[in-house]
Amino acid sequence: MPTLVLARRLIHAALLFWLVVTLIFALVRLAPGDPAAFLVPPTATAADASRLRSELGLDRSLVVQYARWAGAVVRGDLGESFSTRRPVAELLRDAAPTSLGLGTVTILLTFLVGVPIGMLQAARRGRRTDRILTVCTTAIYAALTFWLALSLVAVFTYGAATLGLPSWMRLPAFGLRTPGVTLHGWAAVRDLMRHTVLPVATLTAVGAAGIARYARSGTADLLDRDFVRAARAKGLAWPAVYGRHVLGNLMPSLVVLFALALPGIVAGSVFVEAVFAWPGLGRATLMAILARDYPVVMGASVFYAAATILANLAADLALPLLDPRRRVTE
Repeated sequence: MPTLVLARRLIHAALLFWLVVTLIFALVRLAPGDPAAFLVPPTATAADASRLRSELGLDRSLVVQYARWAGAVVRGDLGESFSTRRPVAELLRDAAPTSLGLGTVTILLTFLVGVPIGMLQAARRGRRTDRILTVCTTAIYAALTFWLALSLVAVFTYGAATLGLPSWMRLPAFGLRTPGVTLHGWAAVRDLMRHTVLPVATLTAVGAAGIARYARSGTADLLDRDFVRAARAKGLAWPAVYGRHVLGNLMPSLVVLFALALPGIVAGSVFVEAVFAWPGLGRATLMAILARDYPVVMGASVFYAAATILANLAADLALPLLDPRRRVTE
């Protein structure tokens, strides 16, 4: 890729990033609610609240607040949490591994499950298998993430207990580890995996349903192409047709879809982490929003915006490598 094209795309990504975080800053600051009212004790006077508001810099104009925040971000300083008085960068660093682990496993399973289902639907177009899978994927994709999470908890946690199933069949609903128990080695790994099943299943189900619908449409279109028919007419087995001709031509679109699916995984993790009480970025962001903790909200927004834009930029740069027709020659 020519250096000029690469530089142009990097500049566009940087401008988009700054536009997104600026818009979020304005929306957060203009939202109703006074952070000082959440921080002062019930016995505090109006003068105490005014003094705290001045200490936090909330008595300044929106333009001044933005200039101070933007200048600090350029220097690598995300500020300090209003409620905990800890540096925002430190809070995000503690919460990021949980969210990144959840997101990485989820998005990989989303494509590993969704793409084969979509290709199976395309191969069985108009048949009973296709109709059943279409109904299932549509229903799951339309379901609200937090509703699906609560449904899984009702079935596999409380429902399993009500039915008297063995304890190993009752999936934990909250937290990363069993409280009050100290585990080591493989016992700790197994406990963590059991706590991971429901959150990962929630996000994977919704994501895979959307990917399956897209993969079905793309695969069905490719199966009608002349080069696929010619390959089949030459006696090429169906596994080779799907692996070499269909999946190979579908790959560039899947790469773009991978980048576009990242915001959905990020947005869904906010509700999933809140429902399952996971100490990740999603739950920290939600708690910060409820507490009007502006620095934490903006720090998380910077992280989410950067991750989403970088994923889309990486997909854009990878497309010419996967699809020679998209290579830029100027």
